[in-house]
Formats: sequence, C-alpha cells, structure tokens
Amino acid sequence: MARRTVTPAYIIFYILFLPDTWRILIGIAAAALLDHFVTGPDTDAVGRAIIFIMLAATGYAASGIPGRFIAGKIKKWILEGPRP
Repeated sequence: MARRTVTPAYIIFYILFLPDTWRILIGIAAAALLDHFVTGPDTDAVGRAIIFIMLAATGYAASGIPGRFIAGKIKKWILEGPRP
C-alpha cells in the first residue's frame, strides 16, 4: 500500500477534523473571557499567566463533547456535502 504524501491541504484538513483543535480553541477562548473576572488588579504578570493556563486547561477538559460535535459537523459538512 502506497503511503500518502503530506501536503499543506492534508495538514489543514487534519487539523480541522481533529476534536482536540476545537477543544484547545474553546479552552483558550474561555481563559481569555474569564481571566479578567478571576484575577485582581494587583496580580502580576506571572500570576496572570498561571491563572490563564489553569483556565485554559479547565476549558479544554470541559469541552470534550462540544469539540467532538464541532469536528463531526465540519467533517459532515465538508466530506458529505452536495455533490454535482
């Protein structure tokens, strides 16, 4: 069996179809939205970075079902779309 060549299009589609991509993006978005509510005005840059990473990890862990849903919908939309 011949091995498939790795092209930029293959990498882009692989990233789009991977549920972890969407989990990471949801985690980063949740951390960006919630960071200001959790940290106070006297928090230094290191403390703010640690809180951001903790919130991003929590958002990643909590977004398993939405990540799979988004990846499944994109897969269905791209691969099973209307054909001529």
